[in-house]
This record gives sequence, C-alpha cells and structure tokens, in this order.
Amino acid sequence: MAFYSIKDLEKISGIKAHTIRIWERRYNLIEPQRTTTNIRFYNDDDLKRILNVSILNQNGYKISKIATMSEAQLRERVIDLCLDTRNTDVQIESLLVAMLEMDEYKFTNVLTNSIIKLGFESTVETILFPFLDRIGILWQAGTINPAQEHFISNLIRQKLIVAIDNEMQNFVPKANKSIVFFLPENELHEIGLLFYSLIARKEGYNVVYLGASVPVEDLKVVIDVRGADALFTSLVAARKKDELEQLMTDIVDCIPNIPVYITGLQIREMQPNVPESCKIISSSNEFKERVSEL
Repeated sequence: MAFYSIKDLEKISGIKAHTIRIWERRYNLIEPQRTTTNIRFYNDDDLKRILNVSILNQNGYKISKIATMSEAQLRERVIDLCLDTRNTDVQIESLLVAMLEMDEYKFTNVLTNSIIKLGFESTVETILFPFLDRIGILWQAGTINPAQEHFISNLIRQKLIVAIDNEMQNFVPKANKSIVFFLPENELHEIGLLFYSLIARKEGYNVVYLGASVPVEDLKVVIDVRGADALFTSLVAARKKDELEQLMTDIVDCIPNIPVYITGLQIREMQPNVPESCKIISSSNEFKERVSEL
C-alpha cells in the first residue's frame, strides 16, 4: 500500500490541502495517520475517497451531504456521473480510482461508455491522454505504485492493439508512403506511438512500427533497408530541455531530409527548440494535416 502526504492528495485530486484539513476537522471525511513527528500521511483508501468526494463536489454535491453518505452510496453516485461523457474530469478521475483499485471492470466500463458516446479517437485524446499525463506526473513524483501503472497501461495498450488489428483486416493503402514509428533509447511508453500509428493506418499510410527504445544508429539501418517518407516519435520519459533538444538534433543529423513528427508529455511541458524538419504534433487532426503534405 502506498502512502501520501497532504500535498500529494492536493496534487492528485486538485483539492487544496487547506480544504482537505477543514473537511477532516469539520466532517471527518478521512482520518489521517501521523508519523512520530506528528506529520499527516494517508493511504490508498484515503486517496480513493478524496477522489470520489472531489468528483461529487465538482458536480454540485455539497460537502455536508457527501459526508453523510456511506461508501456504497458514494460509489453509486460516482458511477452515475461516469455515465455522463460530457464531463471529462469525472471520466479521468474515475479511471484514476480504477487504477488505484486495479479494477479492470470499472476501467472497461468507463472507457467503453465513452467510446460509444464519443468515438475511439476522441476518447483517446480527451480522456486517455490527459489521464496518462496525470499518471506521468504521479510517477515522476513517486506517489504511484509501479504495479498500478503497469496494470492500467497494459489495459490501454491492449485496447489499442485490438483496434490496430481490426484496422489491418481491411487495410488498403491510399498512398505509396511509409512512416516509421519508434521510441528513442530509454523511452518505453508506447501508448501515444500506438495511437498515432493507428491513425496513420486509417489514413492509408504504410506503417513500419519499431516500438520502444530504438538506438539512433539502428534507426538509420532500418531507413536504409526499408526507406521512409517520415518518422514519428513520442517523448514521455523525464528529460531536461537541453537533453530533448540534443536528442532531436541527433535524430535529424543521422536521418537528414526526412520530416520527424514528435508528440508527448515532455514536448508539451518543456517546449524545446527543435530542428526545422521536426514537426510538433498536438492532436490527431493536426497529424492528419501534416501527413497529407508528404
């Protein structure tokens, strides 16, 4: 079981630490444990409760009313709200609870309902990507259990692979163009890469999928043998800004005269200066526009 400071709860739930303390004293919503030096700390059950409370509070429930609810009632109200796909914050926080509980049924229920209402691409971009960004922040802060992160990431990965397999059954190339999808060395988070490779296939482009942690030198060998009209990569692992800039320069120097599409949390957060042939991608629609220029 993980342990959290009150600042961790604030970061994860979006509820100010001061507010959490008031709720503790006035409504006894959660009861923190204390270290020998009298510092509050919380466990997974406390975090799940705060996330559920946050969902209800953001959707018009008064805290005095929430405080009177049993755990079963709290969960029931949250599940009802999850069925409303217009509220993406609820969807994201519900997925966080599913991750903490390692509850595949809850995860699948939230995701499937969203896909039915919004479509697959929109669900990935408006719910799953922000959810994964939140996980990435928690991972870097050391406030998430690796098993929980692997559990939820593999469920999402499975969904994307199934979607790709379904797409390939009726795949007909619309253009004689190929895009190589890869992650650089020490980059292991494939979900963004899988999603954009799916979009490329849907748009009729040939995809060469190399996966995670590909050395730049090996990338050049692949290009020499297979050829490519563009490269695509996603950067999630924590790096300094100058390291990101050097990485992209190394790729462009090794594989000149080919556009490189880049996405990922680190690109959005660090906003590095990249070579002219690198094109930062912020959405599937932008990616579709870019590849149409090949």
